[in-house]
Amino acid sequence: MSSTVTERPAPAAGGRGPVAPRRRTRVFALPEVRWAAASLALFLVALPLQLAGVPAWLSGPLYAAAYITGGWEPAWSGLRALRDRTLDVDLLMIVAAVGAAAIGQVMDGALLIVIFATSGALEALATARTADSVRGLLDLAPTTATRLLDDGGEEAVPTDGLAVGDVILVRPGERVGADGRVLDGAGEVDQATITGEPLPVAKEAGDEVFAGTLNGTGALRVKVERDAADSVIARIVAMVEEASGTKAPTQLFIEKVEQRYSIGIVLATLAVFAVPLGFGADLTGSLLRAMTFMIVASPCAVVLATMPPLLSAIANAGRHGVLVKSAVVMERLGRIDAVALDKTGTLTEGTPRVITIRPLEGSALTEDALLATAAAAEHPSEHPLARALVRAARERGLELPAAEDFRSTPGTGVTATVRGRTIAVGAPARLLRTSEGSEPGQVPSLTRDMEEDGRTAVLVLRDGVPVGVLAIADRLRPDAAPTVTALRTLTGAAPTLLTGDNPRAAVRLAAEVGIADVRAGLLPQDKVTAVREMAATGQKVLVVGDGVNDAPALAAAHTGIAMGQAGSDLALETADAVIVRDELATVPAVVALSRAARRLVVQNLVIAGVFISGLVIWDLAGHLPLPLGVLGHEGSTVVVGLNGLRLLRDAAWRRAAAPSPSGAP
Repeated sequence: MSSTVTERPAPAAGGRGPVAPRRRTRVFALPEVRWAAASLALFLVALPLQLAGVPAWLSGPLYAAAYITGGWEPAWSGLRALRDRTLDVDLLMIVAAVGAAAIGQVMDGALLIVIFATSGALEALATARTADSVRGLLDLAPTTATRLLDDGGEEAVPTDGLAVGDVILVRPGERVGADGRVLDGAGEVDQATITGEPLPVAKEAGDEVFAGTLNGTGALRVKVERDAADSVIARIVAMVEEASGTKAPTQLFIEKVEQRYSIGIVLATLAVFAVPLGFGADLTGSLLRAMTFMIVASPCAVVLATMPPLLSAIANAGRHGVLVKSAVVMERLGRIDAVALDKTGTLTEGTPRVITIRPLEGSALTEDALLATAAAAEHPSEHPLARALVRAARERGLELPAAEDFRSTPGTGVTATVRGRTIAVGAPARLLRTSEGSEPGQVPSLTRDMEEDGRTAVLVLRDGVPVGVLAIADRLRPDAAPTVTALRTLTGAAPTLLTGDNPRAAVRLAAEVGIADVRAGLLPQDKVTAVREMAATGQKVLVVGDGVNDAPALAAAHTGIAMGQAGSDLALETADAVIVRDELATVPAVVALSRAARRLVVQNLVIAGVFISGLVIWDLAGHLPLPLGVLGHEGSTVVVGLNGLRLLRDAAWRRAAAPSPSGAP
């Protein structure tokens, strides 16, 4: 096996790996958004004119335009549904709006139109953005690769033209063009996009590599083992699309009775109009009674019974750093009874840090001196471990001497001259093989203890003699353990840890936060399988993650939450909610807030039902004056609206952030 020695590695090796280019559908490129915006603008112009008492001939056309621009699409959709013998609440809203206008309540009808048009626009935008992110994921894999020819030459070919058995060359700083296995060479590949591992993984002959991952140092000759359409990246895309397309969204309560309610109101309105006519009532009186019935029985209060609590909870959560993408998602969050957490970037910060500094006996070095020496040698490197050492030295305020003759050997480490001494920093096993016959002493036991504890051990040699060992690991988030405890309280069961990282690191971290169910070494499809296994037992699973490798699981779960700061574009778009400030403790808080919103929804539905029932009985059994009917209808709407707005208060979030043992905020 040959090993390629390079000078300072390409900067592209740094960070948490390649990021899918952002493909963004412009908001106003969607017709639903344009129609909804036009309807809202017309309504906002017409309303103040009406309140100012201007003649109806001036405000009326504006309201009519608002009806047309915001209502034609749901009306057309409802008519097409009728053709399939289905009656939905959107069409009922249009009928109610037109009915309101027919008896002079033009503003009420226009408001209904605007609400439903805006809701449809938001749904269309969310769908488009998810499709954008899925298409952008394909750009993680390079479009061309360097194929090696039998005569020793090279040629650049499209990656979709590679065949199984081809051999490609992956230079330092390049992305791997296809799934395959290393034939020759050594390097360190950042494959966080696939496995979620926080640190680059050393690759040598016989190791598997994945398309779209980033080669840091060293050249690799890779034999292609999968077609482009069967690569892990392509399968992630397919899984996200499949899960997003087949997962039926949980409907709001009112939508579950939509058909019966809609049909019932239409039939009842026709009966209220036709029956009096059959007994000789006059046409105008019958029409007025029917229109009054349509107004008082229309589901305005029922719709507002559902939306204000959920929208208030969304707004409150947004102020505290959690973006919930829709009212359906907010309602769904309160139903979860199982949680699956990613490790790297979710329970941990996703950034390697120096955890332990151990100078060896006889080295005459202090912890600061050892760290400064190692950081000085690593300073020219762009490797994540090197940056961790330099960051730790700077946090301690240490002065780093200049390094000369810097050299990097992939899979082994770096060598540099610091203050006239040759300093080597890297993997203990490989550095000890190259040290000039020096006794390893306590190094093997130290490094074994560190690695068994899930940490990465780094050995420091001075003139070929071991002088110290440092342990580097991804640091646990401060709020990880309290979050796990809170989620256990809310759901009645401890969360599950799903990670692509190695089992030792996963088990160590799980023990720190109180998780017993640990599933490690998972590829994206394995995470999806685990989530579906949990769902098959009847559980409604919440998945919390941050990477491209988490996106299929986020899509397959009952509800998905992405960490915002370190999250990949695909995870952010696929997830149902995003934690903007990466405060993990907001996860149980938003779940508790959702449960509070669902309780308010039930309260509001009861209030709306009492009002509607009372007004309908009055209209049918007696004579309900139209002004009183409108007043009662609007009054119920105001009552349920104000009740739902209670969740806007900061006190609601504080109660949610400190749930009681029963899980109630």
